[in-house]
Amino acid sequence: MPRSKLRYALLGVAAVATTVLALAVAVLAGSARAGALTNNWYASAPYLMPESNNPPNPTTVMAATGQKAFQLAFILAPNGGGCSPTWDGTSPISSDTVAGNVINSIRGAGGDVSVSVGGYGGTKLGQTCGSAAATAAAYQQVVDKYGLKAIDFDLEEPEYENDAAVANELGAAQTLQQNNAGLYISVTMPGTAAGTGWFGTQLLDKAKAMGFTPNNFSIMPFDGGFNGGSSQTSALEGFHGLLMSHMGWDSTTAYNREGFSGMNGKSDASEFFYQSDFQTVLNYATSHGLARFTFWSVNRDRACGSSTDNGICSNVPQNDWDFTKFTTQFAGATPPDQPPPTSPPPGGGTCSATAWSATTAYNGGAVVSYSGHSWTAKWWTQGDIPGNNGQDVWVDNGAC
Repeated sequence: MPRSKLRYALLGVAAVATTVLALAVAVLAGSARAGALTNNWYASAPYLMPESNNPPNPTTVMAATGQKAFQLAFILAPNGGGCSPTWDGTSPISSDTVAGNVINSIRGAGGDVSVSVGGYGGTKLGQTCGSAAATAAAYQQVVDKYGLKAIDFDLEEPEYENDAAVANELGAAQTLQQNNAGLYISVTMPGTAAGTGWFGTQLLDKAKAMGFTPNNFSIMPFDGGFNGGSSQTSALEGFHGLLMSHMGWDSTTAYNREGFSGMNGKSDASEFFYQSDFQTVLNYATSHGLARFTFWSVNRDRACGSSTDNGICSNVPQNDWDFTKFTTQFAGATPPDQPPPTSPPPGGGTCSATAWSATTAYNGGAVVSYSGHSWTAKWWTQGDIPGNNGQDVWVDNGAC
């Protein structure tokens, strides 16, 4: 080979090597960034629908506001029924790329995401999965798929009024907490002038009886006859009292486990919440040591133009991302939360074996932990839930 061609070939090899090294460094940097946020950012993460309601570019919002985390919504059961997780009831987690690309872009910009399950519309997994264990297995797929460090259980009608469905959701949340060390969990429910209604207090009683404590219980004080920030802080104060009486907490603990999830602009019930109302609630949240301050939604955090669709704009005078800036302020004013005390799911203690995953293939003899028990696989298996499959693949070794 002529020397000149050899020189260019060597330069080409060097360039390729440099590119490969740069890509490797970028991948490692991205991996280091993913999930590296302190949980005050997950506590401030505003809701964003990545696959509907004209989603904005989250990195644009991050650059304009300083917000580092978003609460991606919503994981639901398939519209046709079943116990497999989907985005909005239509896009299976197993094959989805849209939300994954959004998550990668956020992490590439130094941020991270929480994922919200449930919400107001569609069918929830707690309604269609036959048990808390099956519900937990469905959500574990989401945690594993996206490498989540945070998840939100948004429990609303009609699931909220279904005792069995709520038991499945809370049981799933407790199992995820047990099997995913450090996972940040919020539980969000409707708000009333008294804090929350009868179904909300039943939810608290059920969590108490289970020994389940999430990072926070949050209420949504809108769509219920509210009028501005003062009515919302009054509801939060009422909810504080309910947390004390139903969870058995002292005043400080109740504030430190309480959260606010608002709605910016015009609500579905034609209430109006302006920037000044968000400031009122933010002042209350930071002065009382509340655990969470978020809102629905970033998709709506912009002024309306030719369309007044309440899903994509706020219907109040504003600049783009005005309301998101309040969540950034909350994260900056709030120290990282200490994890809540955890208790094992019913029937077990602390397990040393690796937690079972629906996406992992196991050979015969593999030992996993699930729902507070240790299990041994009889033969090769994937996706069979320990204790919940007709083939009896897993041998229950007992509580661990």
